[in-house]
Amino acid sequence: MPPAAPSPILRRRRLGIELRRLREAAGLTGDQVIERIGWASASKLSRLENGRSRPDPQDVGDLLDLYGADQALHDELLGITNEAGDMRGWLKNFPVMTQQQRGWAELEAGCAEISEYNPVLVPGLLQTPGYAQLRIVSARQVNAGAGEPEPGDEPDTEVQARLARQSLLTREPHAPRYTAVLEEAALGRRAGPPEVLHEQLLQLCELALLPNVALHVLPRDTQIGNWYLPPTAFSVYRFADPLDPETLAIEGGFTDVMSTESITLNRYKVVFEWLCTAALDASDTLSWLIEATGRLTEATPPSTVAFGPATAPTQRRRESGRLTDR
Repeated sequence: MPPAAPSPILRRRRLGIELRRLREAAGLTGDQVIERIGWASASKLSRLENGRSRPDPQDVGDLLDLYGADQALHDELLGITNEAGDMRGWLKNFPVMTQQQRGWAELEAGCAEISEYNPVLVPGLLQTPGYAQLRIVSARQVNAGAGEPEPGDEPDTEVQARLARQSLLTREPHAPRYTAVLEEAALGRRAGPPEVLHEQLLQLCELALLPNVALHVLPRDTQIGNWYLPPTAFSVYRFADPLDPETLAIEGGFTDVMSTESITLNRYKVVFEWLCTAALDASDTLSWLIEATGRLTEATPPSTVAFGPATAPTQRRRESGRLTDR
């Protein structure tokens, strides 16, 4: 199976970066480009260069001719243009996908490496159906309390969309390298009832055995750097194509921020290195997870380790030592 194709959104960002680079190399301002090509909208070029609009091959071809791009680059960027417009074809990989989950799936597609940290939650790519259901329902209760309208998607649909994203961790043979730092507090009793936490811990134990996954538990009282405290959850995405822009996602609870600025990215990379240094290594983390699962098993009556239809854990089987969903 070939590597997963980058999403159209990522292709638009890549195309925009290349078009801006070519324009600057040609010594042209945006106004000069608009005037020479004869576009009516002054914002058209800005939207293309910022990856905010679906590119038209004719428009891109006109820009490349104006900038004097050679034939090889011309063909490459027109190919990227076609990928940037094929949203329907890309979404065939995700038969169930909500708008919120689509945004994360677009970032994850085509990734070679993902690094994640969350101070209070298990990251979405690692969540069980029961844990995900709790997070979604509790967040909607906050929205309801604030008088906001109910989202159009049912919680079960949102859970299924989140599970669809998780398949990339077991995608063979091109699964991305995935590293996550998990706060001990994210696995504590405040996160959910014992049966949900038990299932979540079991799944983390299984995922930690995958060759492309490295999990690091950060104990509650461990010092980070020079007493540094990470203020928010974040993820860093590096893509299989080295020319695609490395991307930072800062998760703010109710608002997410994306950035490709190198200065901002480098700051978060430093923080992630500090977190990995402070946290348990992968081997000790697996031992920690196994022990925590055992303690929870002893404290949980067998009759409570069960799920109803809304939170039934995905049926899993092992093939060649890997975890697969069905």
